[in-house]
Amino acid sequence: MSLLGSPEGTRFQVDMDDKTSLYIDNDTRVAPLKETLLEPSNLESLPLSEVEMSISSNSVVTATPDSTFVPLDNYAAMDTGEPPGEDQMLRAPDSSVVGHSNLFLYHDEFKERPAIASAINSITNYSSAIPLAPGDPDAKPVEKANLGTIMGVYLPCLQNIFGVILFIRLTWIVGTCGVIEGFLVVLVCCSVTMITCISMSAIATNGVVPAGGSYFMISRALGPEFGGAVGILFYIGTTFAGAMYIIGAVEIAMVYLIGPDMSLFGPDINDDFVKFNNYRVYGTLLLICMGTIVFLGVKFVNKFAAVALFCVIGSIVSIFVGVFVNIHGNDKAPLCLLGTRLLSKVANCTKDPVASPDVWNMYCDRLSNYTDIPMNETTPDMYKCEEYFEANVMNITQGIQGMSSDAFYRNLRNKYYDAGTAISSSPLETEYNLGGKPAKNQVTVDILASFTLIVGIFFPSVTGIMAGSNRSGDLADPQASIPVGTLCACLTTSITYLSSILFFGATVDPLLLRDKFGQSIGGSLVIGNVAWPHPKVIEIGSLLSTIGAGLQSLTGAPRLLQSIAKDGIIPFLEPVAVVSSRNEPVRALMLTICICQIAVLIGNVDAIAPLLSMFFLMCYMFVNLACALQTLLRTPNWRPRFKYYHWSLSLVGVGLCLAVMFMSSWYFALIAMFIAGVVYKYIEYRGAEKEWGDGIRGLALSAARFSLLRLEDGPPHTKNWRPQILIMCKMDEKLNVKHKRLFTLASQLKAGKGLTIGCTVVQGEFGKMYGESQAARQSLKQVIETEQVKGFPEVVVNESITDGICHMIQTSGLGGMKPNTVILGWPNTWRKKEDDGTQVFVNAIRNAANGKMALLVPKGIQRFPDTGDSVKGNIDIWWIVHDGGLLMLLPFLLKQHRTWRKCRLRIFTVAQVEDNSIQMKKDLKTFLYQLRIDADVEVVEMHDSDVSAYTYERTLIMEQRNEMLHDMRLKQKTRAKMPGRRLSLNENPLYQMKIKGDPGSTLVEDISQSNSIDNLLDPSRHQDLGISMQKSPNKVKFSEELNGDVEDDMPPYPEVNNKAHNHVKPAMESIPPENANVRRMHTAVKLNEVIVAKSHEAKLVILNLPGPPKVMGKDKDCSYMEFLEVLTEGLERVLMVRGGGREVITIYS
Repeated sequence: MSLLGSPEGTRFQVDMDDKTSLYIDNDTRVAPLKETLLEPSNLESLPLSEVEMSISSNSVVTATPDSTFVPLDNYAAMDTGEPPGEDQMLRAPDSSVVGHSNLFLYHDEFKERPAIASAINSITNYSSAIPLAPGDPDAKPVEKANLGTIMGVYLPCLQNIFGVILFIRLTWIVGTCGVIEGFLVVLVCCSVTMITCISMSAIATNGVVPAGGSYFMISRALGPEFGGAVGILFYIGTTFAGAMYIIGAVEIAMVYLIGPDMSLFGPDINDDFVKFNNYRVYGTLLLICMGTIVFLGVKFVNKFAAVALFCVIGSIVSIFVGVFVNIHGNDKAPLCLLGTRLLSKVANCTKDPVASPDVWNMYCDRLSNYTDIPMNETTPDMYKCEEYFEANVMNITQGIQGMSSDAFYRNLRNKYYDAGTAISSSPLETEYNLGGKPAKNQVTVDILASFTLIVGIFFPSVTGIMAGSNRSGDLADPQASIPVGTLCACLTTSITYLSSILFFGATVDPLLLRDKFGQSIGGSLVIGNVAWPHPKVIEIGSLLSTIGAGLQSLTGAPRLLQSIAKDGIIPFLEPVAVVSSRNEPVRALMLTICICQIAVLIGNVDAIAPLLSMFFLMCYMFVNLACALQTLLRTPNWRPRFKYYHWSLSLVGVGLCLAVMFMSSWYFALIAMFIAGVVYKYIEYRGAEKEWGDGIRGLALSAARFSLLRLEDGPPHTKNWRPQILIMCKMDEKLNVKHKRLFTLASQLKAGKGLTIGCTVVQGEFGKMYGESQAARQSLKQVIETEQVKGFPEVVVNESITDGICHMIQTSGLGGMKPNTVILGWPNTWRKKEDDGTQVFVNAIRNAANGKMALLVPKGIQRFPDTGDSVKGNIDIWWIVHDGGLLMLLPFLLKQHRTWRKCRLRIFTVAQVEDNSIQMKKDLKTFLYQLRIDADVEVVEMHDSDVSAYTYERTLIMEQRNEMLHDMRLKQKTRAKMPGRRLSLNENPLYQMKIKGDPGSTLVEDISQSNSIDNLLDPSRHQDLGISMQKSPNKVKFSEELNGDVEDDMPPYPEVNNKAHNHVKPAMESIPPENANVRRMHTAVKLNEVIVAKSHEAKLVILNLPGPPKVMGKDKDCSYMEFLEVLTEGLERVLMVRGGGREVITIYS
């Protein structure tokens, strides 16, 4: 257990069932230690907030006035993708401070930031499963189903895509449009969904997508306004889809299974009044029954889904088998023709008053002088018949002709006719135009069809591609399963529909294809007569699958509405956010049933389908738009695992969706867009103020002002975080930029699309340095333009460089466009110069940390590649401290630039004795997979080891150098008189020191006459003071209790003479190095050994920058610089990184 971030001045009480050790430091931070036991008596005196809470073991508590309880197993839930508050920013349990003896250089970092082992383990253990309902403590925890690609994505998508249109309308579409245009109808609709599948796959694999489907993806990609609008449209579309399935089920039952006996309004079920009123009544009853089932038992719905899926797949297989079994046709569907006109099914298809009296009496009237003769004794000359009946004969033809016939050729062209015209095989108007006469038993066209209308009717049969992404919480590997499963399902259904167009056109007679309700074959499903072994297989299977699809719609729509309401972006929906004790959205279900009833009252599948298409098309359009915008904007969080997408393809999808919407029904399209616009403006009205400018420039200024005010609302979302860079550059005497490669590095990071400010500080009095400041600004502007950096120059005049840098860090930027990242060049000559350069550099690091800004310190910037170069090799990341993910984000951004594109990422992290290195590697791989970052992973084990003599000696020399510099500053005159000699680097430098008895008189003897004292101050030029190439194997034991004393003798060195050796030993013993310095140097040496061994050939090494010393002072700053120098020795290009105190990368979409 750990208690984090406790405020001062109050009491804190903890009710515990185990004894945990606590340690209270000066900042009232509580961390577990073994030395102190937690007792009630100890707690009474703690200056912490007065809060009572029960705490189970293995937990993390954020002790703030509004304290929260977070199980340690779900610690990664703090990384929700939302901007963390001040009490959330990268706090680590202080237990990580204890130990890490090999990483003491990062001692101060571990107080505030978690070590990698604990952070990675917590994040990878996060589960996106739906949490338990509130107030249900006895419920079993939600177990993840761990479904694969087939069961979790492919089959659910098939079930949702294949629908009622396939069974009751596809044959009519082929007969009306013809094979060519019917193929185009299906191709256009399938192209829309295929492109949307590609865009959706990119979005769905861009992080963890909890349940919520398109609403979650679009709202997180385009914002709450678009997300809310599209979510409402998708909800209405899903609800109307339920109504369409209900009406389709009633139509199958009444027209194809039961017949006129089911009618409540008369026996003529072909009459629109009778038909649609029956659909409305029975549809309402079926809706009530299905709503009750959903309310009472969702488990039944899920089990019935398997039955419905079996029916769908079985029916389709039966149809395709039947096409090949009946290759020469069959006699299951005989058609009766009067001339070229199709007639309803009759008992005897012949023109004879005795053999077929029903047909004869429809078209003929008995003459007045033959009325007394019985019907079975009459002859044709006793009747006066209609002209067309007399002029044509009645004949029978096969409805199912098989692929061996010429049906395919006769079905090629379209046959669009006005409503009420007879279905005829002749294109002559005299044949199909009834001329206002009653149709009798002739089958007629019920609606005026067109290509665009049929597109709208067919499109609902290709929807349902979101089924896989909606189940992402139950998938074992969503980022792999969703693209493969969805695209395969879309491809399977597209091939099925396209081949069906060809097979139906080649198998069925054109007249039968145009008979929408199967009147000519006695109300049987046309597609059922093609299937094998019996038509009833298709009729029953289609009925069950349609009911199953309707249940799925009534189950999914309320949950979608409840998730929208729960987000709180639409206030009037807040009441439906409430769930029952069984975690069921009952209120949302009631509202869904009411809306579905409105669609059921329409009563006509052909009228519901185009309206339904509008809502789905709007949703798909925004999915494509989200993918295109994310790709074009190149946000740092846009890292989809699915790579086979392109922004231009997504834009084509947007155009296709718009085109199909207006092709199908322009007024329905406007209604859908109006609903989306109303929801969008309503959400925007709650959180933003629209601002318009006057004229082009005024509009630009107004848009900029509006955007800045919107950005000022709060810190950016973690997904939108990008490096807004502040480059601290140095000028030479001629006010030219010294290190232009700093701007090159910023340019290579421009994949983040962030703003860059190049700044410098001109030392002097502001009133006298205006000209110099303008010259420096112009120089900065030229470099910015040359390096193609998107940004602005800024110059500050100040008498103190440190104050000027502090001013820039505090005040640069405007509103929400303030820099969040500082690039600070490494002072290569910090050892040689006697000015305040070291202190300026370290203070700049402190100021950046105080400003909560990330910090990048490139070392060896002169050797960094130019913009036009191409680097091939490895980028090595040494991840020691979790800094919010900045070490992960930076190499990803660099790889987006052509300079670093060919590089391979390798991530190293350090395991201590108490860490499980195998588990760390597994967790790190999982974390990188969730981040969509491809990299090799290696865990380096650093066991506790003794401090080497080299480390101890290097520390001693560093401290003596600091003491020398301190005395030299105090005694300027003495320093001025010092001869220009240096230490001999061929012998142990300690032999050449002589410490005078006077504590204020440290002098250097035996210094060569040939070189200046700069070589003493910059010993790294001679390979680590001459001893790094030959480190002694002897060890020096170090412990806290000795307070820095040496346990063993110092290692022997080559003796120049015994006198010198005897002279130096008391000097070493009299000035032992500081305990902490030895430990920090030990970390630097050990880490450097490992980094150089693993990454000496890397093109770039990125590692955590240790925090600057808390205690300010020139000696401390010089020691800190020495530690960094030792840490990075032997590396050509190094980028040291320190996070700004917030998460900058997330696993979420």
